[in-house]
Amino acid sequence: MAEKLNVSLVSPERELFSGAVDQVDLPAAEGAMGILPNHAPLMTAVRTGAVTMYDGGQEMRYFVQGGFADVTPAGLTILAERAMPLTEMSAETLREEIEAARADLANLSDEAALAHEAHIDGLEALFSLV
Repeated sequence: MAEKLNVSLVSPERELFSGAVDQVDLPAAEGAMGILPNHAPLMTAVRTGAVTMYDGGQEMRYFVQGGFADVTPAGLTILAERAMPLTEMSAETLREEIEAARADLANLSDEAALAHEAHIDGLEALFSLV
């Protein structure tokens, strides 16, 4: 039997996933990364986007916004500021979030504006998945 990666995905509202999978792809602060069993320990910030978990032939996708991912010998823990199964997000909801984020962007400058633009980019990338 192939090794599995123990994963926990948690938001302030609930635990969205707890179990063992083959691989997790996540939107990290410095770019997308894939986590496999026995990955080197690390901690990274999570940016807006989709976490994809692969198990056998199945894919499970979750929307995440902010937070941290921590890889230890025990597995991967994702503590997201906001998270939900991607199936719970509609294209209309996504459009509304992007419009609101663009309106907020007008009042920001410097690093705050750059971070907000990255958030908008993450939201826009989700359109191909919803």
